[in-house]
Amino acid sequence: MKRITWLLSVAASFWILGVCSSTASAADSSVKLSYSVFFPPTHGQCKAAESWAKEIEKRSKGRVTINVFPGGTLTKANTCYDGVVTGISDIGMSCFAYTRGRFPVMEAADLPLGYPNGMVATKAVNAYYKKMQPKELSDVKVLYLHAHGPGLLHTKKPVKTLADLKSMKIRSTGLSAKVVSALGAVPVAMEQGETYEALQKGVVEGTIGPVEVLKGWRQGEVIKSTTDCNDVGYTTTMFVVMNKKKWEALPEDLKKVFTQVSSEWADVHGKEWDAADKQGLEFSKSLKNGLVTLSSKESEVWVKAVEPVISEYVAEAGKKGIDGKACVATLKSLIKGKK
Repeated sequence: MKRITWLLSVAASFWILGVCSSTASAADSSVKLSYSVFFPPTHGQCKAAESWAKEIEKRSKGRVTINVFPGGTLTKANTCYDGVVTGISDIGMSCFAYTRGRFPVMEAADLPLGYPNGMVATKAVNAYYKKMQPKELSDVKVLYLHAHGPGLLHTKKPVKTLADLKSMKIRSTGLSAKVVSALGAVPVAMEQGETYEALQKGVVEGTIGPVEVLKGWRQGEVIKSTTDCNDVGYTTTMFVVMNKKKWEALPEDLKKVFTQVSSEWADVHGKEWDAADKQGLEFSKSLKNGLVTLSSKESEVWVKAVEPVISEYVAEAGKKGIDGKACVATLKSLIKGKK
């Protein structure tokens, strides 16, 4: 009898150890990640990022949980990339343009190449990255990219010609600052989050960016006119990247989940950019702001004015051992093919 009791006790002990071991294994297999997003929580692109995170959690059946930190609360826009590299955040979304000169191959995507809308821009920059595979992004895992519709001019007074724009102080970043300079205005660098107050106080007289900023960042409240200069429309490429060690530590099945969801969510962002542009224009019109459409002749003047920006990029890229002409040609082909 004592032997039977002892055997039952031993069996129970093994069962308890097994349950505890199983529970511990389950706990060990869970992945908790932080995601730094520079967009404010109300912005459509932040919401798209949050929906991506939720979809990862759903398809991983709860094995992955992602805590999103919007509005640059974890890392600022210009330090987001380094924050991912160093592990301050596990995942990050921001713009290449905030660290101009660091990503020379990807900078070509922001040139004034006449992007027609956000979906085309998003598809083009993802295809461009996959084709070029730039070494400048080798210290992170690139999950996907997205890009806004054509950057247009939004000002406190109407701009109908280049003469109207001369010497005006215009908020711009990255290569868009060079576009502004080529058009005869004075570029003033600052993040989107600082632009509303700068316009309100007269620190700058305008901003260049997609129409979505008029509602998404409420800049329509502090401008009076938008100039539709889409023939020199540039984009700003945004990255969603992951800390390389965190990526490499994921089991293969979870890597597949991230890869699949990310490939789908690039289009989610592209559609959101286009919807936001439409909403931005409607918001601006509701505030009685004007919309200036350049004549064909005037548009040609603007296109010619920005040609040196593209030539300068090609020359500077060549100094870094990069075939700038090939970068530009590839992008033009991709934009044409995605229309």
